[in-house]
Amino acid sequence: MNPAFSVVFLTTLIGAGQGLFVALYLSELVILGAGGASPAGSSYFAAGSAISLLFLMAGLVASFFHLGHPERAWRAIAMWRTSWLSRECIALPVFMLAVFAYGALHYFIGSGAPTLVVGALGLVCCAALFYCTAMIYACLRFLQEWASPLTIVNFVLLGLASGFTLASAYAALAAPVHATLFVLLALLFGAFGLASRLLSLRRNARLKPKSTIQSATGLHHPKVTQKAQGAMGGSFNTRQYFHGKSPALLKLVKSLFLCFAFALPLAMLALGLAWDMALMLVLAFIVQYIGLVAERWFFFAQANHPQNLYYQHIS
Repeated sequence: MNPAFSVVFLTTLIGAGQGLFVALYLSELVILGAGGASPAGSSYFAAGSAISLLFLMAGLVASFFHLGHPERAWRAIAMWRTSWLSRECIALPVFMLAVFAYGALHYFIGSGAPTLVVGALGLVCCAALFYCTAMIYACLRFLQEWASPLTIVNFVLLGLASGFTLASAYAALAAPVHATLFVLLALLFGAFGLASRLLSLRRNARLKPKSTIQSATGLHHPKVTQKAQGAMGGSFNTRQYFHGKSPALLKLVKSLFLCFAFALPLAMLALGLAWDMALMLVLAFIVQYIGLVAERWFFFAQANHPQNLYYQHIS
């Protein structure tokens, strides 16, 4: 497939925002469960919610660049009964509203029963958004690289990993007492995310097309070779379903995202925890986000649309 950077940024930005909200709500549960209060006060949760909301809004804005007619964006929710994309378009603003309410309650009244209830609702919306976003791709059975439960697992784990890394950096600057928990969980989610991503890479490397060039063209001769693309000036098929990059570049991007999304940030998180360095945690998030952009680009580029069998010469 030809990766659209608007969707790459959409999925990575909202994933980080979702993970940050989960981290904030978890820390509130831990604090209230221990019968204490956040050393940074309610402003810590309010500001953290605002940061989460900024990431979610940035992702939403990025999605508009993927629309041919942005003024008709409201129509995206029309097929919510059958379309995971429509469901995502509903789940995202609902979750954003929950994050806004959670932060506003902390700002005006502080922690308590109302924030716990709204936070729990926000957690449900967050899970629904993760699932809807991942199912947009996992439900496409004709794209074998995506049609796997690992797609859902990866979207959730990578979103939580980036969100908790962001929470670690935020806590190190605003409320250091919360940073240790966030770093440990960021390391955990990052390690599990690496394991699940390696499993998906191994699975995809073994895939074989269910169709053949003979079934794609309807020509059942044992030797069929494409000599022309069938269109002198290109077509929608050759532009949208081919990334046009060499196998060497794909291999390089895979190596880069494994390094930047997993190896380097995990090492930097461990160093930040050991040396109590806020700057290291901030850099860990920046490095990890760059790696996740590369990972998501590779996720889209690796998917081999069945029509590529027909246009094998172009692919």
